[in-house]
Amino acid sequence: MHYRGRFAPSPTGPLHFGSVVAALASYLDARQHQGEWLVRIDDIDRLRERPGSAAQILSTLEHFGMQWDGDVVYQSQRLRLYQQALEKLRASGLIYGCNCSRKQIAAIAKSGIGGFIYPGSCRDLNIAQTTSHSLRLRTNNLYTRFDDRILGAITQRIEFEIGDFIIRRGDGIISYQLAVVVDDHEQGVTDIVRGEDLLLSTPRQIYIQQLLEIPQPAYMHLPLVRSADGSKLSKSSDAWPVDIKNPVRTLNQALGFLGQQQVRADSVEEFWPQAIRQWDIGAIKRVMNHETG
Repeated sequence: MHYRGRFAPSPTGPLHFGSVVAALASYLDARQHQGEWLVRIDDIDRLRERPGSAAQILSTLEHFGMQWDGDVVYQSQRLRLYQQALEKLRASGLIYGCNCSRKQIAAIAKSGIGGFIYPGSCRDLNIAQTTSHSLRLRTNNLYTRFDDRILGAITQRIEFEIGDFIIRRGDGIISYQLAVVVDDHEQGVTDIVRGEDLLLSTPRQIYIQQLLEIPQPAYMHLPLVRSADGSKLSKSSDAWPVDIKNPVRTLNQALGFLGQQQVRADSVEEFWPQAIRQWDIGAIKRVMNHETG
């Protein structure tokens, strides 16, 4: 199958160094496979969007010489597709209304790998599936498994480790888990390269893919760039700023973080052909093994 990758930032601020690492890795992987590289703006949650961020992100990518294929896609323009997928899941009988608050869940739930494990309080209460209630997707206790291209075999028992998860929020916004599955399928994405912070979300997305009977893409999760205190780098952090005045230096820093060979180049036009030839995911594995060893 023809390789088709993507980079899908949220417009909550300018790109930080961690975002550049993800963009660079997904771009290099796509181009080395002679595939396509798409850009999607994940702006479904308009409350978190910072005005002007989407244009700033695209400008930064262009400044770094990353050329995407086709038009940029915006989640906010695809609500009809998400609603169609939601109705298909609803027809399966696996969706139910939930009026639990975070405080109520925290008071009775066990702590799990991704926060509190939803205890199923509303599973059998037949709460109306109105816009005033969140909607949850009923899960099962079977193992969901996939092979990450860097991390190897990953397994998760969603019901036991996460619990039934929200598929549409109480304010009517479709969840990231559903939206990203619909987008990747509709865009024909075959390979997803992204940060390790989304690793725990992947089994939920695979579960949705199975329910919607759509193909599963290949996954590769990258090591996270962290702040000095060890927390995940965020767009509000001052650490690791992106130096757009010297794009080659910034791109080489991203290569170095991923264990890649540095590129000697005076411009982004010279940088990319060499970086594509040298792209080696085995080097990323060695970096991650060294960090955990």
